[in-house]
Formats: sequence, structure tokens, C-alpha cells
Amino acid sequence: MIMTIIHTKFQIIRRFIKNDDNVMVRKQRQSSKHISYSCRESRERERGGREWCQSSLHQTKPLHIYDTSHTKLNHHPLSLIASHYITLHYIESFIDLLPLFLSLSRNSFILSFSVHLYLGFIGSLAMGSNSMVDLMECSSKVHYSGFHMDGLEQRKASAAEQPMTSETDMIKQPFIIGVAGGAASGKTAVCDMIIQQLHDQRVVLVNQDSFYHNLTEEEVTRVQDYNFDHPEAFDTEQLLRVMDKLKRGQAVEIPKYDFKGYKNDVSPARRVNPADVIILEGILVFHDPRLRALMNMKIFVDTDADVRLARRIKRDTSLKAWDIGAVLDQYSKFVKPAFDDFILPTKKYADIIIPRGGDNHVAIDLIVQHIRTKLSQHDLCKIYPNLYVIHSTFQIRGMHTLIRDSQTTKHDFVFYSDRLIRLVVEHGLGHLPFTEKQVITPTGSVYSGVDFCKRLCGVSIIRSGESMENALRACCKGIKIGKILIHREGDNGQQLIYEKLPNDISNRHVLLLDPILGTGNSAVQAISLLVRKGVPECNIIFLNLISAPQGLHMVCKSFPRIKIVTSEIEIGLNEDFRVIPGMGEFGDRYFGTDDDDDQHVVVPS
Repeated sequence: MIMTIIHTKFQIIRRFIKNDDNVMVRKQRQSSKHISYSCRESRERERGGREWCQSSLHQTKPLHIYDTSHTKLNHHPLSLIASHYITLHYIESFIDLLPLFLSLSRNSFILSFSVHLYLGFIGSLAMGSNSMVDLMECSSKVHYSGFHMDGLEQRKASAAEQPMTSETDMIKQPFIIGVAGGAASGKTAVCDMIIQQLHDQRVVLVNQDSFYHNLTEEEVTRVQDYNFDHPEAFDTEQLLRVMDKLKRGQAVEIPKYDFKGYKNDVSPARRVNPADVIILEGILVFHDPRLRALMNMKIFVDTDADVRLARRIKRDTSLKAWDIGAVLDQYSKFVKPAFDDFILPTKKYADIIIPRGGDNHVAIDLIVQHIRTKLSQHDLCKIYPNLYVIHSTFQIRGMHTLIRDSQTTKHDFVFYSDRLIRLVVEHGLGHLPFTEKQVITPTGSVYSGVDFCKRLCGVSIIRSGESMENALRACCKGIKIGKILIHREGDNGQQLIYEKLPNDISNRHVLLLDPILGTGNSAVQAISLLVRKGVPECNIIFLNLISAPQGLHMVCKSFPRIKIVTSEIEIGLNEDFRVIPGMGEFGDRYFGTDDDDDQHVVVPS
């Protein structure tokens, strides 16, 4: 009798799902891409539905219901179908286990009560109870092999604090160049030459002159007494908003300033689309520290004062319709004092100083070569000059493919990991100081080479870092290796448990070993310990296989003088602070202690 009731309920649920062909379940992913699943009357759809339910419980992402017009159904009755899908697996597993329950239980009351309780639990899931919402929306570690009901509300409340990879993190960051200098120094000519040589790149030019404040009627009548070279003459806040949007990959409208009417509301405004290179040009673009913080390269065009004055007289008489006397009067009254007080002091912030402006072709060629080099690098390498990513080849990509594959055996994982680790170690050794040395070859000739750094040691962060020790020993015979153990307390807390370092570590160059850089918390703890032991920041080289942007930001900002060498930069971190796409728990896979067979989930396409 009980078997008949259960089988009937199971068939009703399955028939209810089959009879509706207008529902589309869409699982929204972090990369803003959507994978759609249609409810079709076929056995493949049923199997796919069960696999999808298991997948959605493994991958704790928000679940939304859409109709065929892609309209989100927050409270639509058809949203129950998604919940019914989740119950199918449990009903089938319960039917399979029911004969065992019948054979073990002789008390019909206990048996009927257990069946009623189990079906009630399944029914509450299918009817969209609060617990179901929690299971589908909170960032828990629930999977189909068991529900973890305790602490759901606590995990749901802390979900907003987890460092998920947002859409803005995925946007390619532009290379921003600031070009400053005195009025009529040749800034525009330098910018034009850079744009011409970067013809194969998308380059946009933003002029600070477009962001002058509008003058009142009274100021227009006394325009010769208005200081256009003072920082308060510019609408810096609007300029910051425009640059921030461009950096985030958004198109902007840049005003046009009329130097005859002294208004910046001339229509139509200039529309600027996102680009690979953004050049910000103006006399005071280095004055505001917020603008300087946006720039990847700062160029100061230095031209003699008499040349600038001659150019200014020619420009103002034609563009602003001033007479020569008015130009000279304003130059001595405002332009020269403003240059000495506001413009010239910003010269110290420049990375490159170009004398003679656009006439210096050698300097501009070198700048363009540097820009091309930066554009070929990862976005983070443009920001942090102490970050080094080894050159990617098909051989390296192939090894990454093998060690990232969840089906790779332990033997192959260790073999190809050791090969890749050795490449990273060799690249890291190339950043150590060397001294010039001459030797006599067997042919009696003199060879001028270099001598290796003598005082060197390695420090591994237990336990994944120990997997890199063999490659380090193979490259550096007899090297001393220390160890640091940092215990993770929860998601954000770390506690130093153990450290064993060489006594003279403060006099050595240190290779810090950890194959995966995730949040960066453990790395910051380890580097802080080394600094407290007297190791200079510049003597630390951090070696890892893969790095998440969040960890790179934390380490590079905390210790800007260390060097980081990695083989690839990842997309980011997921809700569980795991690197994505990543390669799993590196230490478990390398040392053979990974016994979790439920991590591999198949999502139907």
C-alpha cells in the first residue's frame, strides 16, 4: 500500500513537469553569460534535469525562473517546477531504499511515521518553502548527498562579504597615459605622434581644456583678469567621473569648450568610446592626486619658456582673438606665476620628461615601444611593475591543461606540476642579483659571464608550498629551505602556527614558495613574518603557479618592493574563496590525499 502511494505521487510530479513546455529554467552565472535549459518531453530531458539539480546544489549560484519571453517570474506558480526537479532524485533514492526499511522495521507505526516525515520534507521543498529558498540562494556547501541545514541564515548574511568576481573585474583595463607641461609646450604634438604610431590600437585623447568652468557674463567682460592656469579653473570632479567611466569600459560624452564664448556646453558633445589606450592631456593633470592614481604612465613635456611664450602669442591671437598686449599682460600676470606655483612642481611626478616636445622623435619612439610592451601584458602587469608572468607557450598551456583537468591521475599531475614549477623557479632565479665574471674556456678563450648569487634560501608555506621544494633543490644544489605554517580560521582569519627559518635569513635572498595565490591573506602573513625577521622587501621573490587578481592586489599593495613570479593569472575567486578556474586543492592532489569524489559535476549543455 505504501509503495503504491509513493509511486503514484512520484508519477504525478513527473507528469506535471512533462506537461508544461513553456518553462525555461535559466541558471545565471557570474560571468553574466546564461545557459538555458528547456523542459522537453523526452528521457534525455529528465536525465538532464536530475543532473542539473545535482549541479545546482553543488554550484551555489542564484537560481531564477524565466518564461519564454525571458521575463523573470519571481512569484509565478510555474517556478514550482524547478523545486520539483530537485525532489526527483530524493524520491527515486527513497523508493530504492524502501525495501530495506521494510525489512528492518517491524513496527508499522514507526514505518508510516518515517515515510510521512520524509514525504513531508520533500513536499516542503517542492512547494517552495523558506528552507528551499535558502538552499538555492545562500552560499552554502550543500550538495545532493546531504543537506546542511545548520547555519544557513548565518552563511546567507555573510554572503555579501565574500570576494566574488564581479563583472567589472572581467573588463580589460585600458592603459592610461598622462601628459602634462606648461601651456604651449607641445603636449598636443606629443599626443598626436603617439596616436599615429599606435595606429593598430584603439587610442582616445581626453583634453583637460574641455573641462574649464563656464564663465559668468561678468567674468567674460573681464576675461583678461581671469586665471585660466589655476587649478580651480577646471571642473576636476567632472573630469574624474569621465575618466572613471572610461576605465570601467563605458562610453562617455566629453563637452566642447568654446574659447570665444567661454562655455563648455557647445552641442553636440564629443562621444568617446572605451579604448586600449587613453591619453589625458593638460597643464594640470598631475596636480590632483586622484587623477595621478589613474595613470599608468606620466609624461612631462619640458620646453623653454621663450618658445612657449612665442607659441602662446600665436595661438591666443588666432584662437581667442586677443591682441599681443593682452597676451603678454596675461602671461606676466597669471601664466608665468601659475607655471612656477602649480605646473612646474608636478614635474617630480613624471615617469618620463621629454625636452623639446614633439621635436624629440627618439623619446617618443621609446615611449611607443614601452606602451606596446605594456599592452601585450596582463592588465595587472601594467599596474604593478613588480609582477612577472612567464611567457606563455603552447608547451606551458598544454601543461596547464593537464594539471587543471579533474580527470588527470595523481602520477601525471605530479609529473607535469614539477615541470611547470621548475620553469617558474628558473624564471624567479633570473631576478636575483648577479656579478660579472670572466672564465677561461677549454679552448683558452675568455668568456665574460655572470656569477650566481651565493646567499640564497627558500621558504615554503606548508603544505602546498612543499610541493615546490623538489624543483628548487634541483635548480639550487644544497639550498637551505625554511617552513611556515599558517592556519586558516574561517574565511578571513589566519594564525601563524609554526615557523622554522635559517638563523641568518636576514642576510639572504628569499624565494617564497606557494603554488596558488588566492585571497593573499596567507602570503601577507608569511611576508610580514619575513620582514619582521629582518629580510628586506626587495630580497623576497614570491613564486607560484597561478594567482587570483584579489591576492595580487593585496600582496602588491601591502609589499610593493617584493617580486612576484607566476605562470598564469586567473579570473578571480568564487563564493567559497576558491580560485577559478583554478586546479582544485593543489596539496591534496599533489600528495594524494584528495579522496573527495563528489566534486566533478556534469552540467547538460
